Amino acid sequence: MLGAVVGDIIGSPYERDGIKTVEFPLFSEKSRFTDDTVMTLAIARALMQCMLKRGDPITEAEFIKQIKYSMRKLGRRFPLAGYGRSFNLWIYAKFPHPYKSCGNGSAMRVSPVSWAFDDLETVERFAELSASVTHNHPEGIKGACSVAGAVFLARTGHGKDEIREYVTSKYGYDLSRTIDQIRPEYVFSSSCQNSVPEAITAFLEGENFEEVIRLAVSLGGDSDTIAAIAGSIAEPFFGIPTLMQVEAFEKLNHYLKYIVQKWEQWRN
Repeated sequence: MLGAVVGDIIGSPYERDGIKTVEFPLFSEKSRFTDDTVMTLAIARALMQCMLKRGDPITEAEFIKQIKYSMRKLGRRFPLAGYGRSFNLWIYAKFPHPYKSCGNGSAMRVSPVSWAFDDLETVERFAELSASVTHNHPEGIKGACSVAGAVFLARTGHGKDEIREYVTSKYGYDLSRTIDQIRPEYVFSSSCQNSVPEAITAFLEGENFEEVIRLAVSLGGDSDTIAAIAGSIAEPFFGIPTLMQVEAFEKLNHYLKYIVQKWEQWRN
């Protein structure tokens, strides 16, 4: 989960900039948390509200209730985090309903689900639920489930070849191209189908956490979200360098810091 936060903050200055290099400062005065961090922590908060400790029984209805509450609560608490128009309307709607989005918001916020359960089927079911409250388009659900599955496989000791095969065979994403092949013609896209495969490719190609984030940002697209997705998978596989964790943590609001600290205690 923290991998998504770190990736979001590192990628934030480069969103829409069209950056096409891995040589860039990881942190600067322009680095900030965005809606990716806020909504990832909203999912984490919802899980902690539903489950006193990791592995406790949880009902689908209670989970849906809590994620709606947490996402809307944090969305209103951080109104300038950078939400899309439809999502922003959902935050403030009297009766919030899903709006058939295939946007990558479902994939960037899902990683806490992968740490809350100990079997892949349950992880993917609750990933689907976490998407469906807003992003109930088939591609929005597919993006969330594929990322959740990849994070779960990474945290349970599976190798990159196994993760690649699983995502390719179950979800049909093309993971055959390298980042160097994708980068030249890649343009900004906020859809799952045009950013999730690229984020997973950055993870598969990177040799450590930092390289994964640099590769993700270097595509020059929706940099914060692609890096958040790639970072969420890279975290359990590589771990996050301590200095990067500290730098990112210091960019958070005190309330978001509190959620991160509670999550780390809860997860362990």
